[in-house]
Amino acid sequence: MIDQLLTFFVVFLVVVEPVSVIPIFMALTEGLTEAERRRTARKGIAIAAAILFVFSLVGGPFLRLMSISIDAFRIFGGLLLFLIALEMVFARTSGTRTSDPEEEEGRKRADISVFPLAFPFIAGPGALATILLAFGPAEGKPLLTLGLLVCVAVVLAIALGVLYLASPIMRVMGVTGANVLNRLFGVVLGALSVQYVIDGLRGSFPAVG
Repeated sequence: MIDQLLTFFVVFLVVVEPVSVIPIFMALTEGLTEAERRRTARKGIAIAAAILFVFSLVGGPFLRLMSISIDAFRIFGGLLLFLIALEMVFARTSGTRTSDPEEEEGRKRADISVFPLAFPFIAGPGALATILLAFGPAEGKPLLTLGLLVCVAVVLAIALGVLYLASPIMRVMGVTGANVLNRLFGVVLGALSVQYVIDGLRGSFPAVG
């Protein structure tokens, strides 16, 4: 179980990519005081937490209702995470997280805590897929479920801390530094995403495994 929790924590932290959100967060909150910026960060993380919590509860039953096996979702989730990993490695704006029109709309909003900060930057498609991949098999295992929830809470706390320190981090790292770190995380996520696909194929075709 410790291995499962550690793997989930690493994948979820890499998918949320709090460091990569910093440049966009700073641009979208330009003109706000530090107190207002931190209030926006707190509200965005709280809303993202609510989205992720609800999805962790209803994701598994929804898949069963739609007659989608967890192995099929492992394959899809692995492919989605692989696309995110490629974008991270090549330091491109993540189309799997938000599109250019959506980002432009976010710039025009006075309050960006719900959109685009909470969704899709924090609780985006990749994060939701990762939640479902972890919580689906954990149904009926309260201790594992509790451990996964703690991991989610820790990652969100890290994301909040990063957003709180966005200004000094940007001064020290800059955009180039953030891109270098994201490239390293992207390599790790790419390998883990391929493993998800392999596990899904093994579960779907046990004779092949």
